[in-house]
Amino acid sequence: MKLAITGTPGTGKTTAAQLLEPDVVHLNEVIRERGLYTETDDTRDSRVVDFDQTEAWLAEREPTIVESHLAHHFEAERVVVLRCHPEKLRRRLRERGESEASAEENAEAEALDVILVEALDRHADVYEIDTTDQDPSAVATEINRVLADERKPSAGNVDFTDYL
Repeated sequence: MKLAITGTPGTGKTTAAQLLEPDVVHLNEVIRERGLYTETDDTRDSRVVDFDQTEAWLAEREPTIVESHLAHHFEAERVVVLRCHPEKLRRRLRERGESEASAEENAEAEALDVILVEALDRHADVYEIDTTDQDPSAVATEINRVLADERKPSAGNVDFTDYL
């Protein structure tokens, strides 16, 4: 079974994934290291991903867990969308050096459920986990519950529209 862990940048994907089984692909690192992008977006200080090359790379390896804010764009039997209140998310991003514009853009995307909606458009089994007030080990425990089929799909339970 392949699991995708996704969410807006700053929701805790990488931190939680580091506490899981060793077969976790941190897709952003792979994209950067293997050059699986077509260009860089200097305005956003990011790379424009080559989805076809990235999909081919994933198909060759068939990892169990893929972690990235892009993971929901690829094949997976289950998708975990990590969520975080936009105010806290914005603070986290600023603390790790993101620009004010980038932090605000991501906070608004989180309030608007952008990644959740994208995941639901492509996948049937989507699980939302609110990380706002949880430590990484509690988030990893919830992800393990998804892997063990101890949790039912849940989407639409988290509402951050108060931020808007």
